[in-house]
Amino acid sequence: MELKPQDTLSIQEIKEKIKFLNTELENLELTFLLSSSYDQNNAILSIYSGAGGTDAQDWAEMLLRMYARFASKRQFKAEIVEISPGEEAGIKNATLIINGKYSFGIFKAEKGIHRLVRLSPFDANHRRHTSFVLVEVIPEIGEEVEVIIDYKDLKIETYRASGAGGQHVNKTDSAVRITHIPSGIIVQCQNERSQHSNKITALKILKAKLFERFEDERQKKINQLKGAHQEIAWGNQIRSYVLHPYTLVKDHRTNFEIGDVNAVLDGKLEGFIQAYLKWKINQTKGL
Repeated sequence: MELKPQDTLSIQEIKEKIKFLNTELENLELTFLLSSSYDQNNAILSIYSGAGGTDAQDWAEMLLRMYARFASKRQFKAEIVEISPGEEAGIKNATLIINGKYSFGIFKAEKGIHRLVRLSPFDANHRRHTSFVLVEVIPEIGEEVEVIIDYKDLKIETYRASGAGGQHVNKTDSAVRITHIPSGIIVQCQNERSQHSNKITALKILKAKLFERFEDERQKKINQLKGAHQEIAWGNQIRSYVLHPYTLVKDHRTNFEIGDVNAVLDGKLEGFIQAYLKWKINQTKGL
């Protein structure tokens, strides 16, 4: 049967509507899975390079780029508030605030250790290297949660923002580092132009970290009463990204995997996140 131009247009319109409806269905399913406390909150995501030297620092920057692209695809606003460049390449660590409804509920799937296996671009012999990066994700806490901070417990320091150079690097000591002495928690912010703005943002992150510490301690007490204990160690990766001798990204919690590593590093994380949320619900139900 020969298609007329108007028929071709109608088929194209149908394909676009199907694509739109599939996207809406995925979003509805994702929203249904995001029913835990603080899932609707903004997310504070921190990245720390670990074992692997320059390769690990480069890996940390790759993950930072991956999360920024994923956030952009979901129309979230990802704002880097602190970043520490590596000596040769990549970054040592970075913290960003991801603004958008359900951003914490979505990004909490990324909390844990991420392992990269590849032929190192920093090895003269081009040997295979394994690198590790720790990702921490906590909800940004608003006025709905009261976290009391005694300013007597704080050590506040200012310093000049670090970076690779350019117009976005401050020329004055506007960056702020706050140490919460009782807990030892240290937060930094260098993104804002003024010292006052950086201090406000750093206090916001400190509040979230203190709340997370309180929640962790509460959960540990519950686990002790239940007789359950799980060691959180540096070698317990949640996900592996293999670029050599084959290509595969696999989540070790859910066994969800994708062979197209480049697509994942370009921000294709929806499958991993949906698999994690379903797995987490089953874990809660004891299945």
